[in-house]
Parts: sequence; structure tokens; C-alpha cells
Amino acid sequence: KERRAEVEAFIQKVRRQDKNQRTSDDYEKEGVFTGGYCINPLTGSRMPVYVANFVLMDYGTGAVMAVPTHDQRDFDFARKYDLPMVVVIEPEGQELSPEKMTEAWTGEGKLVNSDQFNGIDNESAKEKIADFLEQQNLGRKTINYRLRDWGVSRQRYWGTPIPVIYCEKCGTVPVPREQLPVVLPTDVELSGEGGSPLARHEAFYRTECPKCGAEARRETDTFDTFVESSWYFLRYACAGYAEAPVERDSVDYWLPVDQYIGGIEHAVMHLLYARFFTKVLRDLGFVGLDEPFENLLTQGMVCMETLSCPEHGWLYPEEVQDGKCCKCGSVAKTGRNEKMSKSKKNVIDPDTLISTYGADTARLFILFAAPPEKDLEWSDQAVEGCSRFLNRVWRAVYDNLDLVRQAVATEPVEGAARDLRRVTHRTIKKVTEDIDGRFHFNTAIAAVMELVNAVYGFDEKQKYPWVLREALETIVRLLAPFVPHVSEELWACLGNETTVEQQGWPAWDPEALVEDEITIVVQVNGKVRGKVSVAADADEEQVRETALASPNVSRFLEGVTVRKVIVIPGRLVNVVAN
Repeated sequence: KERRAEVEAFIQKVRRQDKNQRTSDDYEKEGVFTGGYCINPLTGSRMPVYVANFVLMDYGTGAVMAVPTHDQRDFDFARKYDLPMVVVIEPEGQELSPEKMTEAWTGEGKLVNSDQFNGIDNESAKEKIADFLEQQNLGRKTINYRLRDWGVSRQRYWGTPIPVIYCEKCGTVPVPREQLPVVLPTDVELSGEGGSPLARHEAFYRTECPKCGAEARRETDTFDTFVESSWYFLRYACAGYAEAPVERDSVDYWLPVDQYIGGIEHAVMHLLYARFFTKVLRDLGFVGLDEPFENLLTQGMVCMETLSCPEHGWLYPEEVQDGKCCKCGSVAKTGRNEKMSKSKKNVIDPDTLISTYGADTARLFILFAAPPEKDLEWSDQAVEGCSRFLNRVWRAVYDNLDLVRQAVATEPVEGAARDLRRVTHRTIKKVTEDIDGRFHFNTAIAAVMELVNAVYGFDEKQKYPWVLREALETIVRLLAPFVPHVSEELWACLGNETTVEQQGWPAWDPEALVEDEITIVVQVNGKVRGKVSVAADADEEQVRETALASPNVSRFLEGVTVRKVIVIPGRLVNVVAN
């Protein structure tokens, strides 16, 4: 009773706070002690009861059991109000102390300080503790959905009109089906005054009630564009269909989407809404699929260092020369790499880049500089490097045109020619596997670069021109998805009458991949002492003799007795000696 006034005052204060903001991680955690205690049903210990601003009435029962050492919001709250903390989950091989913790441990681990549940991993313990509470009639399992109401209306012109009419007699009335769709007016005035422009367009909002015919007002808010983007992909399967939102047979044939590519900023909202819409349409019988997308790739951001000066703020790269601001001569400050943005002027004009290096160079750099899911740090030097590589490919083709244009395959090949064919087909295999489903474009391009190096090092092209042609055509075909313009030009120069895009994807020849020699690691008593090359078809005895004869290995065998030689075919030789 003595704390009631304080608690009531706190409740009134929290009611004025934004509900979504106060549940965010960076919002200040506040609370007030009620003066009451509750009993932990498992341990029997008394626990103080607080009213807190980050606990919501519409989630679960409206009351939560705080675990400060394993929930960051509870941790911040307990630290602020000097509440006791007990570690109940510890990671493998690490002992946690509440006094030394600077943040909550939210990872995996085994239970401690938990009586009969000690030693159980935390995921399994959740189920076991819930089962125990049910067995003891101390509680029951429930599912809490972390769903929030979604306000879908927006006070703007651009969006789908909400088909609702407001009548003083009939209240809220949906627009009849025969009057749909509600179409946006084309003569709206976009004044920038705030609020929806439709609310100032009398011809749009003044209408009649569909029920009683009295004067009524049309809803002037429009739907959030998320409402449209949440199911647009379904219409690709039936773009011309006008009888219903989607044509089920077509949607069920073509979908779900095999591969979805989008920014990480859409992962929480757009993709979540898309799943909701798909499942609702499934429940209503419009579609048969359960999930909209099978695979997701979230690409990284393009980043670049920022430039600024004290007088003019952010600077474009071209506004800095010799480390100084072109406008005032002040020394320009170089900042960290950040996502390219117009506001910070750390951007590159694509037109300038393309006019200098060509579109293929720009494309190659973006795909080669980093894996697609990682952030890409812009580098002028790396762009120049990609340009030099394409020039190198160009020269490799043009310098050998007379030799390879009429080349005809002859068998068999040996020596350097066999080696180049092996590299060629190994590259086909590598690039195919990197692209197909893995999206490792950077390593695929790196493999082609190695093949180009092998072409430049091939010294038997006069004897085996067809092997060189095979390698050059492979380079062009493998690069075609990355640099289509250069590839088409080189493909035509090689004498091909059809375009490179009409070719099938190259297939590797398993026989060409067979190694003449393989490298074997040699260990003495488990420690690597050398490597030896042996014929790929060498038997165990030949491998054993070659390993023991290796100078790097034999010096570690001086003065000792070899007890055993273990040969693991194709990989390893381990010499046991004492």
C-alpha cells in the first residue's frame, strides 16, 4: 500500500511512452518495486516484483520471469536497480561470474545452479523444465506468438486506395465488389503541405454510401506499399489474369520462387509479410504453395571511404586533389569505409566509370572484389586491375588468332599440352560448382585468371594449337556471364558464327582431370617432414621407396630404426621410427 502512489505514477508515465520504442534494445529500461514478492515454484526462493516499461501486457500473460545473466534487457535492468543475479547457463569450458559480466550470456551452454537440471544443455532443458512443471501441476506449456498489430494505412497519394467509405448513418462500409477497384485521381495536387493529398481532393473523397445512398466520405489513406510487395511475385505467373488475384494452376506450377536475391534490410519486414500473405492466400484457397521462396541470398553493401573538410563538410572524391579540398585548400579528412550514400558523397558516378573502363570492367570488379553476401570495399586500384586482366584476355586471343582459328583436335596429347587441358577442364569444373547454387563469383573468376596464366605459360602451342584454342574458348565461355560484351567480341574473333550466349555451358572431361603425378605428404612419427611427387598410378611399394629416399625425410631417419611405414594411398606416408 505504501508504494501504490509511486507505482501508479510510474504506470501513467509509461502509458505516455511509445510501445514499440520502449521494447527496443537501446531504450532506457525503467521500473519500480511494488513491495511485493512471488515464490519461484522450482527453488522456493522469494523474488521481488517490479513494474517495468519493457514488459508488454499483450505478450504472454503480461508478466515475465527475469533472467538477468542471460537476457540483455533483464541484465541492464538488474544492473540499474542493483538486483541479485545468478548464472544458470555456462558455455563449454568457461565459468561465468555475475560480478565480472559486462553483458548477458545469450549463447548456448549447460545448466548450472539448477538442481536436478544441472549439466543439461539449455535447449533440452527448456523442454524438461516445462515437462516437470506440468507433472507437478505448477504450470502448463503455451505458445506465445510475437506478433504485433500492423498499421497498413499511409497518408500519401502513392499507394493502393483503401476501399472503405464512412457514412454518418451506416458507419464504416466496404466499397461494393462491383465498384472495385478504387482508382487514384490523376489531377491530384502534390503541395507538400503534409497529410494525404487525397484528403484535399474533394472529387475523390466525396461520394455516396453504398447502403443508404446518403452523402459519405471515402477513406483518403492508402495502403502501405508493403501490402503490394508482399504478393507481387505471384502475379509473374499469371500477369494477364483478371478474374481473381491469382490463377492458382499457374502459380502452383511456377512457384515457389527458386532463388530470391535482396538486401538484408528486407529480411525482417518484406520477407516476413510475404510469408504471411502466402499463407493467408493458401488458407483461402487461392494458392496451393506453403512457402513463397526456397532460397535466399542477401547481398552485401558497396562501401567506400568518406572524405570531408572542416568548412565544406562531406566531399565527393573528385572534389579532393593531392589530399586537399578543391574548394578551400584545407586538408581533407579521410574517414572509414561506409555504405555508399549520396548524403556522405562517398559515391562513384557509374557513367564516368563506364566511360573510362567499360561496363564489363565495372561488372567484373563488383563480382570479383568480394563474395556477394559480404560488403564490398571500393578500390580504384582493384578496378584498374580488372581492366588489366580483361586486356590480358584480349591479347591472349588476338595474339594467337592466326594459329588457333583453323586448329583441329588431334590425339593423343602429352607433356605441357596435357597439363593445359587438365587446367582447362579443372577450371570448368571449379567455375560450374562455384556458380551453381553457391554464388561464389569471386572464386570462379579467380579460377579463370589461373587458366589465363596457364595459357600464357603454354610453350607447345605450335605443336598443339587445338589445345590452346580449347583453353581460349573455355575462357571466353566461362567469362561470358560476367563480361558479356568482351566475350561476344572475342567469340566472334575466334571464327564462331553463332553468339556465345547461344552456346551450351561447357562440360568438363573427367579423363582430362586425371593427374599424371600426385603430391604425397611424408611424416616421421606424426610430424610433417616433406612432400614427394609420385606417378598417379604408383603402387604402395613405389610410394614407400620414394618417400624414404627423399632428402628432406632421410635426414630425420639418420641414427634411428624404421619400425613401420604406413601408406595412405593418394594422401600420406607416415614413417614410425625410434
